[in-house]
Amino acid sequence: MPYPLFNRFKIKFKPLSQRKDKVYIEKDAVYPEHEPKTQLNDLSKKIIHQTIERLIIAKEKNCSRMLVFGAHSIKNGLAPVIMWLIENNWVTHLATNGAGIIHDWEFSFQGHSSEDVRTNVSRGEFGIWQETGFYLNLSLVVGSYEGRGYGESVGSFVENEGLNIPSKEKLIEKLTNSIKENPEESSAICDLIQKINEFSLEEGFLSVKHPYKQFGLQACAYRHKIPFTAHPMIGHDIIYTHPMNSCSAIGRTAQRDFLTFAHSVSNLEEGVYISIGSAVMSPMVFEKSLSMSQNIALQHGKSITNHFIVVVDLQESNWDWSQGEPPMDRPEYYLRFNKSFARMGGTFHYLTMDNRDFLLHLVHELKKV
Repeated sequence: MPYPLFNRFKIKFKPLSQRKDKVYIEKDAVYPEHEPKTQLNDLSKKIIHQTIERLIIAKEKNCSRMLVFGAHSIKNGLAPVIMWLIENNWVTHLATNGAGIIHDWEFSFQGHSSEDVRTNVSRGEFGIWQETGFYLNLSLVVGSYEGRGYGESVGSFVENEGLNIPSKEKLIEKLTNSIKENPEESSAICDLIQKINEFSLEEGFLSVKHPYKQFGLQACAYRHKIPFTAHPMIGHDIIYTHPMNSCSAIGRTAQRDFLTFAHSVSNLEEGVYISIGSAVMSPMVFEKSLSMSQNIALQHGKSITNHFIVVVDLQESNWDWSQGEPPMDRPEYYLRFNKSFARMGGTFHYLTMDNRDFLLHLVHELKKV
């Protein structure tokens, strides 16, 4: 049906520098040497010690050690703590949602993030920021053309402090040769040609300085060749407001990240999966990835059954999740992120804890290993 579409080219975007933010990374960053705000109770101590024991085994056996988190782990300034885990080889895979990618990029680009949503919606300004919408979408369009995933596209953009814009003539020539042989590549080329035309992009290296990239978690993962995958939902993030946005490019890069995520899950036998503050993305992506991986493992007479899962969130739960999921008459049954993981086999624990404190306690104990 010819339903009318919203015209994003009519939106008046403001410079990101004019936005008032609530988090300034130089002031609010959390470092591995910082002290947690709360002490561990007996159950928390037990679960963290078990997590460390399993991380040691997984590291020795080269099994996956996945850390998956919602955007608040980035917004709370925890990138330096997670970087320590990367640099000391305690994690082999990071994953977050679209908002986590955005906060991490804005910290790298300007040193602050987290706008006042309530105030800015009433002004018609929430998410209507030129640099975030333009640069992040452009990095994904170019990354899609280059065959990168979502997180890698942004990570390379930050680390290299810019990206290459191919010449339109060479793209057209390449398109002619690839239409029959590689339709997916052809689609990515068409997206890039469209954006070059719409925004009059010039051929060559587009330099974009990131003065705070030492705080960029995506850039750190890119440097250390650790997959940092993004798992967005169309329309969920502020970058969709900008006409540079190409959902086909997002689809290609996010698909690549999903398959990268699933590959890491396929190596999770005797591995560790830590999920922090992600009530929807982490359990939903994990359960499909595990089912796919289990399917192939069973074809080869193997199975993924000895994995260790820790979920951390602020929601209270009086149910012992190590005993499986609760009956339907218990309120905890409707904690979707726990119920989903309780169905995933292996060993599962839930901790009611602030993400800052959990990661700091974990790192402090790992330093003793």
